[in-house]
Amino acid sequence: MIAVLQRVTEARVTVAGETVGEIGPGLLVLVAVEKGDGTPQAERMAERLLGYRVFADAEGKMNLSLTDTGGGLLLVPQFTLAADTRKGTRPSFTPAADPQTGRRLFEHLVQSCRRRHRPVASGRFGAEMQVALVNNGPVTFILKAHP
Repeated sequence: MIAVLQRVTEARVTVAGETVGEIGPGLLVLVAVEKGDGTPQAERMAERLLGYRVFADAEGKMNLSLTDTGGGLLLVPQFTLAADTRKGTRPSFTPAADPQTGRRLFEHLVQSCRRRHRPVASGRFGAEMQVALVNNGPVTFILKAHP
């Protein structure tokens, strides 16, 4: 499982003009499920997303997590993160999980985060989405949870 997390002051996902997920300050996370991923990777990713220290403490150091700050979490499925781009000029999506597995594990991640934290919003799996954000910093990290 791959996640690109961005510290934001606000973020929103719309589908066909309808807002389906939105947060204020917190993390926007783009998520891809890869072949071989299972619920252990989804659980590990939930732990990392909620505990990863990317917010400033009183001294301005990145020592606080989303759990510490109580910020929002917006999870957006994005299978293109799993693309193999090592050769040629067209990505290969063979590393990505099949859509059924991707949906199941993305939803598992969303539910796991919701059990541990509020607020948690999400994009819509398989939909054509528009994502708007204000990156704060900018601060962006790539996290991986492998089988």
